[in-house]
Amino acid sequence: MAMGEDVRLRPRFTTEEAAALAKRLYRLDGDVTELSSERDQNFLLRTSTGEQYVLKVANRAAERQVLECQNMVMAALRVEGIPCPHVLPTVDGQTIVEATDPHGRSHLVRLVTFLPGTPLALVKPHTPALWRKVGTLFGKIDRILASLDCPALARELDWDLQGAEGVISRCSRYLSDPEKRALIRGYRERFAQVVDRLPGLRRSLIHNDGNDYNLLVGPPAWERELVGLLDFGDMVVSYTVAEVAVAAAYAMLHSHDPVGAAAEVAAGYHAVFPLQEDELEVLYPLICMRLCLSACLAARQRRLVRDNDYLSISEQGVWETLQRLRLVPPRLAHYRLRQACGLEPCPYGTKVETWLAKNRQGLGPVLRPDLMRNAVVFDFGVGGRDAGSPPQWQDVTALAKSLFDKIAAADAKVGVGLYGEARPFYTSPLFAGSEPRTVHLGVDLFVSAGEPVYAPLAGTVLSVHDNCGPQDYGPTVILRHGPTDETPEFFTLYGHLSKKTLEAIRPGMAVAQGDLIGWVGTSDENGGWPPHVHVQVIADLLGYQGDFPGVAPPSQREVWLSICPDPTPLLGGTPSCVAADPQGTVDELLSKRRRFFSPVLAIAYRRPLHLVRGYMQFLYDDQGRVYLDAVNNVPHVGHSHPRVVEAAQRQMALLNTNTRYLHSLLVEYAERLTATLPEPLRVCFFVCSGSEANELALRLARAFTGGKDVIVVDGAYHGNTTSLIDISPYKFRGPGGRGAPPYVHVVPTPDVYRGLSRKGLPEVGKKYASHVQQTVAALAGQGLPPATFICESLMGCAGQIVLPDGFLVEAYKAVREGGGVCIADEVQVGFGRVGTHFWGFQLQGVVPDIVTLGKPIGNGFPLAAVITTPEIAAAFDTGMEYFNTFGGNPVACAVGLAVLDVIAEERLQENALKVGAHLKSALTELMARHAIIGDVRGEGLFLGVELVLDRETLVPAGEQAAYVVERMKDMGVLIGRDGPFANVLKIKPPLVFTMEDADRLVGALDQVLGEDFGVKVAGPMG
Repeated sequence: MAMGEDVRLRPRFTTEEAAALAKRLYRLDGDVTELSSERDQNFLLRTSTGEQYVLKVANRAAERQVLECQNMVMAALRVEGIPCPHVLPTVDGQTIVEATDPHGRSHLVRLVTFLPGTPLALVKPHTPALWRKVGTLFGKIDRILASLDCPALARELDWDLQGAEGVISRCSRYLSDPEKRALIRGYRERFAQVVDRLPGLRRSLIHNDGNDYNLLVGPPAWERELVGLLDFGDMVVSYTVAEVAVAAAYAMLHSHDPVGAAAEVAAGYHAVFPLQEDELEVLYPLICMRLCLSACLAARQRRLVRDNDYLSISEQGVWETLQRLRLVPPRLAHYRLRQACGLEPCPYGTKVETWLAKNRQGLGPVLRPDLMRNAVVFDFGVGGRDAGSPPQWQDVTALAKSLFDKIAAADAKVGVGLYGEARPFYTSPLFAGSEPRTVHLGVDLFVSAGEPVYAPLAGTVLSVHDNCGPQDYGPTVILRHGPTDETPEFFTLYGHLSKKTLEAIRPGMAVAQGDLIGWVGTSDENGGWPPHVHVQVIADLLGYQGDFPGVAPPSQREVWLSICPDPTPLLGGTPSCVAADPQGTVDELLSKRRRFFSPVLAIAYRRPLHLVRGYMQFLYDDQGRVYLDAVNNVPHVGHSHPRVVEAAQRQMALLNTNTRYLHSLLVEYAERLTATLPEPLRVCFFVCSGSEANELALRLARAFTGGKDVIVVDGAYHGNTTSLIDISPYKFRGPGGRGAPPYVHVVPTPDVYRGLSRKGLPEVGKKYASHVQQTVAALAGQGLPPATFICESLMGCAGQIVLPDGFLVEAYKAVREGGGVCIADEVQVGFGRVGTHFWGFQLQGVVPDIVTLGKPIGNGFPLAAVITTPEIAAAFDTGMEYFNTFGGNPVACAVGLAVLDVIAEERLQENALKVGAHLKSALTELMARHAIIGDVRGEGLFLGVELVLDRETLVPAGEQAAYVVERMKDMGVLIGRDGPFANVLKIKPPLVFTMEDADRLVGALDQVLGEDFGVKVAGPMG
């Protein structure tokens, strides 16, 4: 039979004919729908009682023995818990029956159970964890199949990788595009290099079709599991490793890092059914051949059968992936697969490292020996002392001056930049990609321009590469060493050299140890960077020429450090130049944290962040990954704002004591701070935290009124001391809470989205305030005047609640008439965050009796304040001294003044208004596309997005919100969630947030909300 003839022998039953077959053979009635398929026909049958089955009509070329083997395999897998279809017998007990179509053509028919689920190809996102589960599933399957005997499946099959070369050769003629033919030819040439290793591979029965449409997944998106495996029609006795190659090839179609996705599949498979080293050697070429096979067969099948889109369902993704993989060095892919399976990534790396260590005394130096005797070691890690702040990372002129000033101050001649450290400098387009490269693969020796560079051991000049272009980094020389009986083959690289090196050194030249191989380039020859030579050892050139990478992405750190061992031995007796990691890995830090701290000290994210630096609206982890911070409102004017940092450093160097001494900064800050508040709020108490501020405010209120009772709003959080937990419903009504004490009286949250009174109704604010009035009246009836009513000006933990108009006006009036005082908790929302006003309570048109400030007041420095009226302050003067050791210290006051200066001079309140309005509008627009958004609310840069499962019933989507927060982190954007149901996304960035930042956040959220929640539109937009 001609190749491809089985496609043309595909059955041609109508749905009516299929329904008749189901009734005659299985006594089943119901609706019949045809499903997509390649060679066979499959019909979904839904009975009136809700049962679902799949009627499978085989291709005319199908053999009964092959179908019997499929049935046997499915039965064996089901026994072992693998989710796959179950074959049902006909009314007379047959599992395979012959049926004739109206044209007299005979086909074999089976009925199998229907597996619910969504094809993996159609879900989003495709996470590394999900691909690992795919590998694990097929590892379990192949472990079972290895014990089964199915001679009929030792057959010829177009999709069998054993014959892929021949099939591709014959099908290439169906490719009309010459570029595509050339691309396929390149992969075939690569594959030819491993063909001689194939005969020795393990062979066994494999499923052979880990197609992303054959794997079914179930909800929810945040814990996606594989719930079904379909289509056993391509089973064959073949290379065992081909199973991994097929599944990995389909995984690649859905990832910006195709090799990374394949590595996850291999890791999952290897964990349950270990791959052998010879299998790993050919795995990547087999993956590429499977992609080529898919592309060529799709082209052939489209030519033969023009009315079946299923035949080329993955074709576009295959070609795109083949184009991307063309740029991946095959051995790099191989090393990544080895590393994923727990093996040493580059086996040659250890050999080279061992040889260098053994021969260290006879090597080097690269520079004049006298230069290396006294070297300054720099720390350019992301959190390093010599890296500077982010604006300085691209100011190479300032960096150069700083480095050489430090070298001179140490009376040294050379500065050393370390091997293996994660550096933040490489952010130019040259280093751009899906993941910025940060891990330094060599050692940098900073020295005066023009210094000669010598070969530390004998070798041959392999290449002299002139790195010219938009980013001119000067020539790079690569030397080849070995192989000899004693020396393994490896390479050494010397970068950032002077252009006169090009005139003196030529490829093919033999060099002896100590021979001159170049000179250190000037800053002008070096892209502006400080003069230095970059020294790197390379165990495998991976096919690169002179442009071998000097930095690597953090996700591939271990692979690249295996390829490029430590070059310290080349430096002539210099101590180790390997970057230390005193802070430890994420796992190490997490382990120690669990050892030394109580679990009640919560940590964000399932995979915690190890942050080492912050600047303005960005945070940086230990490997240089950058995160847009849209949740940390404490660094109000930006993380590590230079003005604030400088103010703290300057005053810390002069004096830091307490308020028992006179200091001008104390009174200056009090004067500046109170000037932002309305009269009569003019008396200050400085403390160290928002909790201390609210604690003191309670004391002031009780001293003034003589009462103890407190009126609070449901969902409120005011601090972590015992007395504040007692007045925080968010805590005392939450997990571990003990309820309200008798002197605490809770009124409903003025939530106009899901509260007792909703937006759109008249005088909603007054209706919520009536609960305060009723509480005051009830207390009066008991002869208990309220000491205070405390309310956040905008409520954070309650779900980013904006108080309805009129609420505080009426509530304050009732409390004051009852003899109490009113506290405005501005710990979260003050200092211009709401945009239209400097303080949140001003949105309500009220003046509180006491205001508490914290968090943003010091931009992260422990500073807080209570500001009240002279009358209330006088009542607190009972003879008992109030003293706070650190409250109001000169450093805190200097920081507080700097924060006020920055807010005013950088017009951050205006920025909060402008950017906040843009962000809120963009978030509101998302509601039309994503039914899970029930409400968008907030003022300025204090915003909330409430997620619900139904817009009419307002069922909260708490689990979905948790998923969104995690996925946003994966995409480099940090947000949080809050509210009584933990279903409100909270957005409270530093006020330096820009329009571009807002657009990035909305774009990321749009993408994440487009992933699979299973939420349908229910009810109008709220």
